[in-house]
Amino acid sequence: VLQQQSSGSLSNDALIRRAVSLVTDSTATLLSQTTYALIEALTEYTKAVYTLVSLYKQYSNLLGKMNSEEVDAVWQVVIGARVDMTTKQQEYLRLESSWMTALRLSEMAAEAAYQSGEQQ
Repeated sequence: VLQQQSSGSLSNDALIRRAVSLVTDSTATLLSQTTYALIEALTEYTKAVYTLVSLYKQYSNLLGKMNSEEVDAVWQVVIGARVDMTTKQQEYLRLESSWMTALRLSEMAAEAAYQSGEQQ
């Protein structure tokens, strides 16, 4: 009877280690993918910020050289760039939140892996 419990425990330990291995692999993949998406979103947001700054610089250089219709046209472009920048900022912030969740999950998976290794 004692031997059956021992072999059952080994089987349970093996199953736990296998499950932990799957979890750590999955969380590593999640963290990798969210990191990639976050970097891409940050790049797009940065480009949008630079575009907006460039438009403001061009606008300030043209002040006094444009009629009211041209000023309105430039402002429409600036407003569009601001909307684009805000949209990209929101996407970045959304992905940053997902990345933080993936990071916490990875940390928990690492802790589970450590604990399952102690049971050997």
